[in-house]
Amino acid sequence: MKRIVSLVVVLAVAAMTAFSVVANAGQTRANVATVKVTIKNFKFTLSKKSARHGKVKFVVTNKDTIRHDFKIAGKKTPLLKKGQTKSFTVTLKKKKYTYICTVPGHAAAGMKGSFKAT
Repeated sequence: MKRIVSLVVVLAVAAMTAFSVVANAGQTRANVATVKVTIKNFKFTLSKKSARHGKVKFVVTNKDTIRHDFKIAGKKTPLLKKGQTKSFTVTLKKKKYTYICTVPGHAAAGMKGSFKAT
């Protein structure tokens, strides 16, 4: 009888531990929104125009023949050549953020926009 009780306790603890690990892993992923940014023809295309405030990961790919970067909330990618992808994560508060290409003249040519953290 003691063996059965011990086995039940061990299985219960193992199940709770496994559930906790899975629940926390899902929670961590759920707390980081991912926004894909494509650069092409002197234009940014974002997969989302807004995301919940908190951690947001920007994955930036340059498909243009000219080098560009992407800057938002004080962080930016290095200059990206055609075909390069770089990413960074920022923590955003509830508000609108301006994003730009910092290469001289590029923002004036239209490489800018706004992103809203809700």
